[in-house]
Amino acid sequence: MKEYFVLASKNLKKRGIRSALTLLGIFVGIAAVVSLISLGNTLKATINSQFDNISPDIISVQAGGISGVGAPGTGVSNPLTESDAEAIERIGSVEFAVPRSIETIMAEFNDKVSFLSVGSLPDSYRIDDIYRQQSIEAASGRLLRANERGRIIIGANLASGKNNGFEKDLKVGDELLVKGQEFLVTGIIEKKGSFIVDNAVYMNERQLKDLNNLGEEVDVITVKAKSVELVEITKQEIEKLLRERRDVKIGEEDFEVSTSESILASVNQILMGVQIFIIIIASMSIVVGAIGIANTMTTSVLERRKEIGTMKAVGARNEDIFYQFFVEAGLLGFVGGLIGVLLGEGISYLGTFVLNQAIGISTKTNISWVLILGSLAGSFLIGAVSGIIPAMKAAKENPVEAIRG
Repeated sequence: MKEYFVLASKNLKKRGIRSALTLLGIFVGIAAVVSLISLGNTLKATINSQFDNISPDIISVQAGGISGVGAPGTGVSNPLTESDAEAIERIGSVEFAVPRSIETIMAEFNDKVSFLSVGSLPDSYRIDDIYRQQSIEAASGRLLRANERGRIIIGANLASGKNNGFEKDLKVGDELLVKGQEFLVTGIIEKKGSFIVDNAVYMNERQLKDLNNLGEEVDVITVKAKSVELVEITKQEIEKLLRERRDVKIGEEDFEVSTSESILASVNQILMGVQIFIIIIASMSIVVGAIGIANTMTTSVLERRKEIGTMKAVGARNEDIFYQFFVEAGLLGFVGGLIGVLLGEGISYLGTFVLNQAIGISTKTNISWVLILGSLAGSFLIGAVSGIIPAMKAAKENPVEAIRG
């Protein structure tokens, strides 16, 4: 078997240009599969990590019927209100229900203007519940207190001038100008590895409402069940209550009640669907590569008829001829797969780097050795199978006619 691989390597080197062109279909397909599956796994791990700091007994309520783009709950035809939050909090299995607003504001600092995502914090003792629920702690300075005005806290990524758009680092004691009002940075939040928390600005609810004339409308209501076991029951009770308050029937809801578990399951299902679709598309390239290998090996058999005849004349058996071409085809596929794996992992690393820079996180590339080894074994198998018919044809050559031809 070792001799078959040595002979196959020499023959592929002799036909370098043809072999390289044949590899295109295989390594492009393998590279696409490896890179996109690796990126998908990395993205999945990144999204899953965003839920690590969220308690499993938290339920999110937001209005449906979105008619535009923006933060959760924005642009809806029938938004949630503070009174909805008060009604939800009266449900027996609910520990608390906090209305939250999420806005995009234009802020000025260092003579630069940047658009920042701002989340509200409760103007009550519930502010501490939100800190605990999102595991928010101050890395420097302090967190906001209830009813404070003219003060904000910022995510860890916004402290860096590379990420905040101001081209200058923000620190505790700096002031941002928002709609003619100055806001003092009282604290910088400890980095959570969450692109939501790490890139957000927080101010108290009433301050944000006054700043943007929001009235009683809210974007999302954060609900905490009294225990994890009561989450599903609480979710059903909230849906029943809101159907009554908004006068809608089952199946016609203009709102959405989600648990962290259900959101995560939906996101993972979508990612899985995208990965399957990508694999199907990439497989077409692999099929084209397999056809190319079969064509190359068929041509190689025709060109090497005299060589085959000579080998048989000096005692080579049919199975020796078959294995030589069979291994050569498999090796051709393997080399294509190896290049594809290396290229695919390189693209995956680059994609992860771009993702980290874009949303300010520090995710590492998710390397799957099962995927890598499976791709290499699969590429060899694809090449070998593609070479079966040409190898059988070579094995059946009549030595006398082959030498004459």
